[in-house]
Amino acid sequence: MTKILHTSDWHLGRTLCGRKRHAEFEAFLGWLDETIQSERVDVLLVAGDVFDTTMPGNTAQTLYYRFLCRVAASCCRHVVVIAGNHDSPAFLNAPSELLKALNVHIVSSITEDPEDEVLILHDAMNKPELIVCAVPYLRDRDIRVVDAGEGVEDKERKLLSGIRRHYVAVCELAEKKRVESGSAVPVVVMGHLFAAGGETVEGDGVRELYVGSLAHVSAGIFPDNLDYLALGHLHVPQQIGRSQVMRYSGSPLPMGFGEAGQQKSVVIVEFEQFNTAVPASAESSVLSEISRPQAVVRLISIPVFQQLERIKGDLPSILNRIYALVSRGARVWLEIIYEGETVQGDLRACLDDAIAGSKVEILRMRNNRIIDRALNSADDIETLGDLDIDDVFERCLAAHEIPDAQQPELIRAYHEIVLSLSENELDTDLQKI
Repeated sequence: MTKILHTSDWHLGRTLCGRKRHAEFEAFLGWLDETIQSERVDVLLVAGDVFDTTMPGNTAQTLYYRFLCRVAASCCRHVVVIAGNHDSPAFLNAPSELLKALNVHIVSSITEDPEDEVLILHDAMNKPELIVCAVPYLRDRDIRVVDAGEGVEDKERKLLSGIRRHYVAVCELAEKKRVESGSAVPVVVMGHLFAAGGETVEGDGVRELYVGSLAHVSAGIFPDNLDYLALGHLHVPQQIGRSQVMRYSGSPLPMGFGEAGQQKSVVIVEFEQFNTAVPASAESSVLSEISRPQAVVRLISIPVFQQLERIKGDLPSILNRIYALVSRGARVWLEIIYEGETVQGDLRACLDDAIAGSKVEILRMRNNRIIDRALNSADDIETLGDLDIDDVFERCLAAHEIPDAQQPELIRAYHEIVLSLSENELDTDLQKI
């Protein structure tokens, strides 16, 4: 039996309202190490967005490398890490040759040879136990050639075609290697993308990957010969098209208050023995359903290392909830959204008194009353740290009174520029390394 643990979207180094979260990340990685050992995991899959930025800080790097060293000394025989859209391919790939000695396989970007993304992992007896199609985040220019004068629909069509073509090429090569192995070795496909119908929540920080509707690609792009699909990018744990074997593991920590209260998890995938011989004939180039390995999937819940909570309502309901948290000694970070009808000129002071001397902290407060916001701006100070880059651009459009009819095209052009700058930044990182 081969046992896999699928996780993704760690976002090491991420902050929340200016608060560093190194203690939470360290606690999660410690828990993950213990889970790998208690579950006797053979292969760990990390489906992208290891770090939150392309140039992570020293603490985030230390947590990452120490964790890999611990796992390498455990029962886990292999670790496979692909790059996500937050990761710098060059940075992630820099120590790949050294990590390979620890059976840590890094695939940070595509190359001209799809074989670089097809990994044959061996068991303790040096027999093939798993074939992994480690497809990293596919950047726009990796899969699409720009032609002069092409329209938005042409761009979208090329993107979809490029993504599908790449996955087909990698999976066909994996199928060929499976047949050559002479046994029904499971094929696992990794990816970092936004599948159509995928669930997100407000404030989770999930970025659009491409300009246009192809930010959400159809599950139909994935070939039929895969035995499990391990995806990253979306932070909500979920299945794709109700399939038990096509999943997002989700992020291990809530990345924003929109994820507060969401149960986080990792995915355990078990393949039973697959010693069924596969004849080396043309007819066996595709395994039958009878001989194909069957995956048994289950979730393991991740503990809450730092409680987050969003409280909405009028002042009495907000205070009642705060008093309940204070009375039980809860260590919790709060986002307060005031929705009362009454203008509360001393709202902040009132809430600060309620949490005085407790472990409850208010990291963000939003006052939804326009009058209250105007008369008491000190109660609702909004900083750049509360906004993402899209929010800032949309505020600029509003400030300059750009007509609503013109805004969608301007936002689309803005997204193209941001994506282009991001890719140029990655190229600069590569040159430095």
